[in-house]
Amino acid sequence: MTGGAIDPAHWSSQVVGVLGGLGPAATGVFLDLLVRATSAASDQDHLDLLVSQHSTTPDRTARILDPSAPDPGIVIARDARMLERAGATLLVMPCNTAHHFVQQAEAATSVPFLSIVDLTAAAAARRVEDADGGSVAVFATEGNIRAEVYQHALDQVGAEAWIPTRAVQDRINTLIYDQVKAGRPADLALFGECVAAAVEAGAGTVVLGCTELSVIYDQQGLRGDRRLTDSLTELARATVLAAGKPLTPAFA
Repeated sequence: MTGGAIDPAHWSSQVVGVLGGLGPAATGVFLDLLVRATSAASDQDHLDLLVSQHSTTPDRTARILDPSAPDPGIVIARDARMLERAGATLLVMPCNTAHHFVQQAEAATSVPFLSIVDLTAAAAARRVEDADGGSVAVFATEGNIRAEVYQHALDQVGAEAWIPTRAVQDRINTLIYDQVKAGRPADLALFGECVAAAVEAGAGTVVLGCTELSVIYDQQGLRGDRRLTDSLTELARATVLAAGKPLTPAFA
């Protein structure tokens, strides 16, 4: 470190700053995905990362639902500045709901910021176009849905969002908060019921727009399910490419 920042002579030209901890398990899976997605023959072929695992960042959904709740945007912006000062040349945030506050981080920094939401919305639109059409089901937190984070992004790429019914959203909330975030096993039958409900309603693909759902997707053998578009996978793939590295065949 030189004056609080990394010495560029000993790091790659692209240093990825990861705004993590939102939540912790999802960040862990994201870092693993970056390793698995990078075609590398040695340690030195992998990405250089600076990771802020700031788990105590205020709850994003709580702030969206109640404007008097603590503001996570201030914390995320401060952490983004910290990573830039430390030497990050590219910023990523493996959390979808936090995208609602991303403008604060972008205003606080001058380095490029990869949007997990924009990347996933574009991938979902392509998947629907390549298939038989249909809407894009959005599985996300209550705050993400309320803030219309994915609805706006999908509208920008010409795709129609399908928002879960109250009953389905309650099941998704259970998967996110009562299971993954609580460190408990995920109920795959419950997850499958939610996906089936979306497909039955006409969804051409289901966006896993919460990275806790990405944890289920990655750890429970769902990677081969073509009905699903996983946000964490899309961010990992784009991060590797933006850092100038080749993808492994499984992620290409």
